[in-house]
Amino acid sequence: MESRIRLTREVYDSPVPRHLGARRIVMQRQSQTSERMIDEATVKTRYEAAGQGHVFQYFAKLSESEKETFLEQLDSIKVESISSLLESAKKVSLEASKPMSSDANSEPAINPFSRHVGQTSNRAVRDPSYKLGIEAIAQGQVGALVLAGGQGTRLGFSGPKGMYSIDLPSKRTLFQLIAERLVTLRKLAAADKALPSVPFYIMTSPINHDQTVEFFETNSFFGLPKSDVCIFTQGMLPCLTEDGRIILEGAGKVAMAPDGNGGIYPSLVNTGTFADMETRKLKYLHVFSIDNALTKPADPVFIGYCISQGADCGNKVVWKTSAHEKVGVIAEKNGKCCVVEYSDISKEMAEAVNENGRLQFGAGNICNHFYTIDFLKNEVFPQLGNIYHIARKKIPFYVEGSKETVTPEANNGLKLETFIFDVFPLSKAMAVLDVERSEEFAPVKNAPGSESDSPDTARKYISDLAKKWVIAAGATLVGDTEAICEVSPLTSYGGEGLSELVQGKEIKCSFCL
Repeated sequence: MESRIRLTREVYDSPVPRHLGARRIVMQRQSQTSERMIDEATVKTRYEAAGQGHVFQYFAKLSESEKETFLEQLDSIKVESISSLLESAKKVSLEASKPMSSDANSEPAINPFSRHVGQTSNRAVRDPSYKLGIEAIAQGQVGALVLAGGQGTRLGFSGPKGMYSIDLPSKRTLFQLIAERLVTLRKLAAADKALPSVPFYIMTSPINHDQTVEFFETNSFFGLPKSDVCIFTQGMLPCLTEDGRIILEGAGKVAMAPDGNGGIYPSLVNTGTFADMETRKLKYLHVFSIDNALTKPADPVFIGYCISQGADCGNKVVWKTSAHEKVGVIAEKNGKCCVVEYSDISKEMAEAVNENGRLQFGAGNICNHFYTIDFLKNEVFPQLGNIYHIARKKIPFYVEGSKETVTPEANNGLKLETFIFDVFPLSKAMAVLDVERSEEFAPVKNAPGSESDSPDTARKYISDLAKKWVIAAGATLVGDTEAICEVSPLTSYGGEGLSELVQGKEIKCSFCL
C-alpha cells in the first residue's frame, strides 16, 4: 500500500484509484502528507536547480497554513521534468505545423487509411467478432474505461457530465447507462458459469473526482461489484510562460491545467491504475468518452474484431454523413496511422471517393478505442515524454501590486496538452471498425434544444433504437409511436433477449421495458 501511494507523485499530483478500500487508502495518504512535514529547503533546492526558483518570491509573506499548502503543491510537481516536456512539446508542435508535403510533386503526407475497415453491418464480420469478444470477457481479460473528467456546463448542469440525465423515461444518468450495460454484459458472458470480472475504470478530473466517487457509492455502484469499480484522476500540469517559467495563479499557488484526454496514459501509470490492470491479468482495454449515450462498454464485437485482426490498437468509427462534416478522421500521415482534424484536410481530399463511391476520408473518430495491455506497456508508456502539444491560452496570473489574480485579455501562457489519439502512430497493427451511427453514437455535447448532439437528439436515438429492437423481437407497437421509449440496459445490452418478453404482443408507446 505504501509503494502504491508513492506512485502518485509524478509531474503532477493524482489521487490513487478508488475501489475496494480505496477511501481508506486516500485518507491514509492525506494523513501521511500532513504528518510528514515537507522540508522547505529541499523543495526550494529542487525548484532552483530546475530554473524555477521564482515560485518562492512571495513565500515569506504567506501565513503558516498557506506555506504548508503551497509546499504540498510544489512537492507534488515533478519540476525536474518540465523543461524536457516543454522542449519535446515544441518539437511536436513544430512538426505538426509543417505543410502536408514539402514537395508539391511528391505524394501528400496525409493519405486515406490503407488497411481493411470492418463493418458491423456485415454479419460475416459481426458474428464471429462477437464470439471472440464474449469469450475474452468470460475469461476476465477485458476492462472498460470511461473518460469522465468533464463537467456538464454546456448542458446547463453544474455537476460531472456522467451524472447528467438526458431525461429518458427512467431518468437514468450517463454513468448509470454505462454501468448497467456492464452488469448485463457480465451475465451474457457468464452463460451458465460464474460471473466474470469486467473492471470498470473511471478517469475523473480534480474538479469532479470526489463527486463522482460519492455518486457511485451512494448508488451502490449500480449493481457492479465494488471491487470492480476503480476511479482515478486525470493529471494536471503547471502553466508556463513562453520561456518556460511556471506561472503563479496566486502568491502561494501554481497555475495548473488538465493535460488533455491523452493524460489518460501518464495517469494510468502514476495512479497505480495500470498496475491494477496487470494484477487482474487483463489483456485488452476498451476506452471511450462519457458523452456518448449509446456507448457499448467492453463491446464484445469491437473487442473480438480487434483480436481477430491481431491489432495492438483499434478505433471504432462512424462514417461521415457528408464530405464536410466537422469531425476528425482516421488516416495515415507519412505512412503511420493518425487522426486528422477536418480543418487539416483540403476540399479535394474531403470530397474524394473510392471505387465504391465511399468517402476516402470518411472514418469519423468518436473517441472509442481498443488497446492491448502489452501495447500500452511496451509502446506507449516509454514515449510519455514525447506526446505533448503546446496550447497558447489565457492563464490567470498573480499581480503583486494589487494582490489579485488577473485574467488577461490575450493569450499569455502555455498549457501542455495531449490527445488520446496521439499514440496511434506507435501502433504496428491498427484495426478500424465502422459501426452504425444510429445504434452506437448519440453524443451529448450541446445544450438542450440544440439541433444536434444534444440531450434531445441522444434521447431520440435511444428511443428509436428501443423501438427497433422491440419490433425485431416480434412485437407490434401501438399508441403514440412518436413517444419516447426505452429498453433498460438491465433488460438488454444490445437488443438480445427481448423475444421472450414481447414476441407476438402489442407494446404500447411510450414504454420502458
